[in-house]
Amino acid sequence: MESGQRVEAVEKALSILDAFSEDRTSLSLSELSKETGISKSSLPRLLNSLILFGFIVRDPSKRYALGSNVWRLGALFRRRFDLGERVRPELRKLVELTGETASYYVREQEERICLYRQNSPNPVRHHLDEGSRLSIDRGAAGHALSATNASPDDVFVSVGERNPEVAAVAVRISSRDGELRGALCVSGICTRFDEPARQAAANLLLNARRRLTLEE
Repeated sequence: MESGQRVEAVEKALSILDAFSEDRTSLSLSELSKETGISKSSLPRLLNSLILFGFIVRDPSKRYALGSNVWRLGALFRRRFDLGERVRPELRKLVELTGETASYYVREQEERICLYRQNSPNPVRHHLDEGSRLSIDRGAAGHALSATNASPDDVFVSVGERNPEVAAVAVRISSRDGELRGALCVSGICTRFDEPARQAAANLLLNARRRLTLEE
């Protein structure tokens, strides 16, 4: 069924894929129905199509998980940016020095996508999944990606914009010829990631930005 420029069946299939996360790697039919709002009677046909094309697999206990074709498409998407080998060590270093979550975002139209991340080891933390899509108009990384006429050393800060309990600091990552590649960000719980902690993180982010730019 088509509504305007949207296709309901496609949206339902994509909502099934979107139901999975790092903490929910397999789901039962009932869990999928609850997460997507799709009735249990309608889900099997959608799931069978996704299984046929390798996007979903079903195990012997009748639980569903993402299939290998999702990994293949994810790998193709990451290859467009070709930064993982250099960004991931910087994320680990930022987490080690700040104790907070570090992430790398890229812009995709009016959204920002968490391409790489390293979560804080703290039990109370700002947790992100790679592949998460967030608004471009809120949050430090969103401001960094959407800023115009920003200088290379600009630091972007947000406190409680997207989540009232989360603060973040971000810098833009550009190629040596000035082309924007993404945003490097540190985020944490406001009560712990206070102004002095954010300033320290900002200095670390600027150092990481210089290293990434020099290695272009």
